Order: sequence, then structure tokens, then C-alpha cells
Amino acid sequence: MFLDWLSGDGKLLISARIIRTFSYGFLSVILAIYLNLLGFDGFLIGIVLSATLANSVIFNLFSSFFADRIGRKKVLIIYASLMAVSGSVFLLTENYVALIMAAFIGTINVTGSETGAFLSIEQAILPQTVKNVRKRNTLFAVYNMVGTLAMSAGILISALPQLLQSFGWTQMNSFKPLFAIYVLAGIVVMIIYFFLTKDIEVSKSIGQISFSSNLSPKSKQIILKMSSLFALDSFAGGFVIQSIVSFWFFTKFGIDLGTISIIFSVAGVFTAISFLFAARLADKIGLINTMVFTHIPSNVLLVSLAFAPSLPLAMGLYLARMGLSQMDVPTRQAYIVAVVNENERVVAAGVTNTSRNIAQAISPSITGIIIQSFWFSAPFVIGGLLKIAYDLGVFVNFRKIKPENENSVDEKR
Repeated sequence: MFLDWLSGDGKLLISARIIRTFSYGFLSVILAIYLNLLGFDGFLIGIVLSATLANSVIFNLFSSFFADRIGRKKVLIIYASLMAVSGSVFLLTENYVALIMAAFIGTINVTGSETGAFLSIEQAILPQTVKNVRKRNTLFAVYNMVGTLAMSAGILISALPQLLQSFGWTQMNSFKPLFAIYVLAGIVVMIIYFFLTKDIEVSKSIGQISFSSNLSPKSKQIILKMSSLFALDSFAGGFVIQSIVSFWFFTKFGIDLGTISIIFSVAGVFTAISFLFAARLADKIGLINTMVFTHIPSNVLLVSLAFAPSLPLAMGLYLARMGLSQMDVPTRQAYIVAVVNENERVVAAGVTNTSRNIAQAISPSITGIIIQSFWFSAPFVIGGLLKIAYDLGVFVNFRKIKPENENSVDEKR
């Protein structure tokens, strides 16, 4: 039976991720374009995108220090309800201030890969849903794979406005059904979380922790170093989030939403498949080696994308890049929860994800200024070079710090 090694809670989390990332898929494609059609310039669009990322910062910090006190299930339900609320605002109004507030208080995700408030808690829970530690790399690969496939499916319906316009809908109203779907997704995810059991909570015998007091010195050092490097990676990634790449294809090559949705959907399938290869590769060469040696080539392709003179070449470079660029995601998640203790996992995931979100919240606004006043393709060069610096930093600092199961494999060899 498929996933028979995974508990019911684990399957519920995967189901919630599928629905959530499906809605993130179309939103990441249309949001910048929708705001542009409302009359907002590159700088103002960057502000809205940064607000969505700032939300992730605040909610991840909240999760890090309060999820285990309040209850992981309760916090997940709250986040899902806010997802529905933020979508409702985008559905009902075109007021810029209201849209910024919705982006700031809700859980809108526009990056093309999930970085939001749900991730830290689910990332901490997942190891508790599988008994065999040898399945952990596979679990994180499956978790990311199904999310990415769902996002790819969501991207395909981002062409819905174009279809509705052909039936006589106005340009602005044609986007509204997608926001309605986003609201519905938030409600369904909230219902799914109601069925989670008490097994997802941290064990009382293990206890709760705070970052400042009860983390082991070893864990604290790992988390601080990882957080600094993740911040660099996410700052770089903020220059090329999916909404910006969508806007780049739309503006530079003049292609329509239907073509953009196909490009991103195919890219999502490539990414999803790469997660399974990442898990197998990590079992053979280790998590850190997999993270670094797949990420560097993808960033070389990212830099090359800036100089693509034609749409076919740009599509080829982008798809090749997406086939490699996310292989570090499941391996990174598996590494973090593997090198800290069970009661440290929410804090470890929360702090490292928060560092990513803080850094990533800054760069979209900078990108808006760059593409408006400097060189339209410059974000690809800046993002790619910074990401290569991150890869080298990870390898230098963590190649000798291995999870216990990797050390066991090395000893057997």
C-alpha cells in the first residue's frame, strides 16, 4: 500500500500541503501581473510581494516560540483560517492599502516554493509520523514532491483569466475566481487540520524549549550558522521568486498567461521528480554533498538565463535550472531535523525558516527598483552569484557535521 509506513497524521499533513500548494501555484504566477494591471508600478508591486514574505517572518517566529506551548494543531488551524481571510480581501477589494494588509496578515505565498508559516511546524512534525529513521529522507522527498506537483497543477489554471476574457469577462473580474479558489483552499486546509491527533504534539516527557535557554550548545551553533547561510540563499532567491520570473517572461518576451502557466507547470514536474533523485542521492553521498553539488550547476544556469536572447533558449535554461535548483530542499529539511534533538525541531525549523523569510522579504522591493531603473535581467545575475556563495559556505562549514544515520553508514563502509 502506498505510504503504508506513514501514520495517519503524516498523510493528513501531505493532504493539506497538496491543497495549499495548489493554490500557491496559480497565485505565484498571477499576483504581480494582477497588481500591474491594477496600475501599480514595479516598486509598489515589490512592496506587496515583500509584505507576503514579512508575514512569513512573523508567523515563523511565533511558531518557533509558541507552537509547542499553545499546541501545534491549534496554530496550524489559525494559520489556515488567516489564509482564507487574506484571500477574501483580494477577492473583494482592489484597494492598495487593503491588499498590503491582506498580504501582511495572511499566508499568501508567491515564491514558487513554500516558505511560509505552515512549513516550520509541519517540518518538525513529519519525523514523528514515521518510525523507521531510514525512511526520513524519503518522507521529506515525498512531502516536497507532492507539494510541487500540486503547485504545478495550480499553475496550469493561472490561465483561467485569459479563458474567461474570451467569454466576455472584464480583465480585472477574470482574476476573481482564482482568489475565490484560494479562499476555499484555506477553508479545506483548516478542516483537515481539525483531524490531526495529539500525537503531533511534542512529548511532555521531552519538554518544551526556548532558543536562548535550553538548546544544546552544539545545536545552537549549528542553527546559528545554518540560519546565516540560509538568509544569504533566500536573499538571493528573493530576486527570482516565481512572481518576478513570471513578470519577466510576460514583459520581455510578450507571452501570455497560458504559455507562462505551461512553462512553470512543466518546471514544477521537473522539480518534483528531482526530489526523489535527491533522496536517493543523499542516501549515497550524504545530505550536504547533495545540497551543494546539485545547487551550484543550477545557479550557473540561473545566471545564464539573464543573457538568453530568445524565448526558446530562455525556456530551456529555466527548465534545466528548475530540474536541479530544488534538490537541496528536502535534503536541507531532513538535515536540520536530523542534527538536533526532537524537542529542538520546531525551534530549529522555525529559526532557520525565519532567517530565510527575513532575507527574502527584502529583495523583492530591491528587485522592483532594479528592473525599473537599471537592467531588467539583472536579478538573475545577482541572485545566481549570491546563491553560489551560499553553496560554498554550506560545504565549508557543514561537510564534516553529519547526521547519526550517515555516520552509521560511513562506519559500515
